[in-house]
Amino acid sequence: MTTILGFLIQAFGEAEAAITSIERMHSLEMLPQEKKMITSVDCRVDKSWPQKGELVFDNVSLRYRPGLPLSLDGLSFKVNHGERCAIVGRTGAGKSTLTTALFRLVEVEEGSISLDGVDLSTLGLSDVRGRRNGMFILPQDPAVFSGTIRSNLDPFIVHSDEDLVRALEHIKFPQTSLNEAVEEGGGNFSAGEKQLLCLVRAMLTNPCLLVLDEATSSCDRETDSSVQQMLRSQFSDTTLLTIAHRLDTIIDYDVVIVMENGRVAEMGSPRDLLSSCGIFTDMVNATGPDSAAQLKLLAN
Repeated sequence: MTTILGFLIQAFGEAEAAITSIERMHSLEMLPQEKKMITSVDCRVDKSWPQKGELVFDNVSLRYRPGLPLSLDGLSFKVNHGERCAIVGRTGAGKSTLTTALFRLVEVEEGSISLDGVDLSTLGLSDVRGRRNGMFILPQDPAVFSGTIRSNLDPFIVHSDEDLVRALEHIKFPQTSLNEAVEEGGGNFSAGEKQLLCLVRAMLTNPCLLVLDEATSSCDRETDSSVQQMLRSQFSDTTLLTIAHRLDTIIDYDVVIVMENGRVAEMGSPRDLLSSCGIFTDMVNATGPDSAAQLKLLAN
């Protein structure tokens, strides 16, 4: 009886483990799948696309899952070629969701997003995210891989060592040795240094649309000021879309879009927005009397 009971318990354990594996496979099978990577023959675009970086959101609505409220609700705006556009707003306004829709991490429910006149929903994901001269994003949490500085900056071996060293020096990166080891996840670098590495990667790519999602949030003020100056000089022909909480970094931008509840609440130059009492004016005043006076002076 003891032997039979032991075999019975072992059989129950193996059956339970097998059922658990089946449940996991079923849950993976039920996950929503991304769209196709390759653009269909009817919708293919020229290899030179995009050239200008003109971005248009037309009545875009997005929700993360069925049944959830809309994170973007009829969002519409246009950013012209070479403009520096800042996206600001309070927490939960939909600023980061905007980049989710732009790179099609979640498909939009209504409306369209076009770049240089091409609807991004008609393209394969390899064209939306993978074109070297297309869109490039610098997230708040930078992606750094194990290897060397050279392999992180130029994974496809496109640029010469001289170009890589020149870019590192231009950004004032502490180490300029391309053979410097990089641990997994960039464990041997600070958060600010990892953000600078990703910024050098963007400089070498030279995209037509550069999205900055709090890209210098971990940098000190002096480094952040240097990076902002570099963005003005090195990306003068690139359309910049910057999601920012530091208002002093975007106070001299061409256009500021203030988001609220997934919509555009205010849009215009910083000077025009500060000339009236609105959300942007309240955000500037909330920084304190001295800081607000300095920001208004810079905007004017």
